[in-house]
Amino acid sequence: MIRILHIFVILVIGALAPATQAAAEPLPSWRDGPAKEAILGFVRTATAKGKPDYLAPEERIAVFDNDGTLWAEKPVYVQVFFALDQAKELARRDPKFASTPALKAAAAGDFKALAATGREGLAEVVAATHSGMTVEDFEAAVRTWIGKARNPEKNMRFTEMVYQPMLELLDYLRANDFKTYIVSGGGVDFMRAFTKELYGVPPELVIGSMGEARFEIVDGKPQIMKDSGILFINDGPGKPLAIVRQIGRRPVFVAGNSDGDLQMLQWGTAGAAPRLGIIIHHTDAAREWAYDRDSPVGRLDKALDLSAEDGWMVVDMAKDWKQIFPNAE
Repeated sequence: MIRILHIFVILVIGALAPATQAAAEPLPSWRDGPAKEAILGFVRTATAKGKPDYLAPEERIAVFDNDGTLWAEKPVYVQVFFALDQAKELARRDPKFASTPALKAAAAGDFKALAATGREGLAEVVAATHSGMTVEDFEAAVRTWIGKARNPEKNMRFTEMVYQPMLELLDYLRANDFKTYIVSGGGVDFMRAFTKELYGVPPELVIGSMGEARFEIVDGKPQIMKDSGILFINDGPGKPLAIVRQIGRRPVFVAGNSDGDLQMLQWGTAGAAPRLGIIIHHTDAAREWAYDRDSPVGRLDKALDLSAEDGWMVVDMAKDWKQIFPNAE
């Protein structure tokens, strides 16, 4: 009787095995094709112990841009929406806040008027809404805001507009002992408020643009206060410089979506094999947005032209992704 039961258990396990393996398939939201196979092949090669291209775990550094690579960046960057909402609140508390054309436009939520003030106007708004508080108070304000703020064009929470295929990619790399960093032009204090919850990337693995700050002791309490000046812009050639300063290793996997990621892609994939660079190409106007060369946000032009020459895999969102957002078809 025991022998019969033993055989029965083996048969049942054997029957269930294919379904279990299918459920455990990596990158389930990626369609089969060159992009998915390039990622899977790269990880197989990098983790094949005893083979010539094996990478020790400490060498498995993967860097990801954020806006347009891990979550949506249209119609403008999420941090801009935060700055506008903060400007409205500050103007409500003190009408004298809206004392310049840029601050007045921001407080009114007038994108067109704000755009007319140029980069200087936007920098003024960011400086006014991101300073005069401790780092902890700022991050608390970001967490409160991002828990309820919505994209006006999609009527979705910003936290719902992360890319499901990229969440799977982050998990897949980490499951294979890669350390995943975010390297973005966004403000580092802004991103650190939510990257752990959204992407599983802790604050110490986030590299971003930095504002001026100062250390002071108030009522016996040491604290870091955010000032209005800009210390470092983490974009373009600044990205590989920031990686060297914070990580101290050349990454072997690089993911971006725009010309702002060009130098990071060039530098990360220039080392000895195995290395992989991917570019997220926004081609899906039905499920997200379609844009590249002429877009004022997330412009993809030079990097797209160089992708074939430099061997970067261009991920076509419309063709390569079964699903874009976690809770959408």
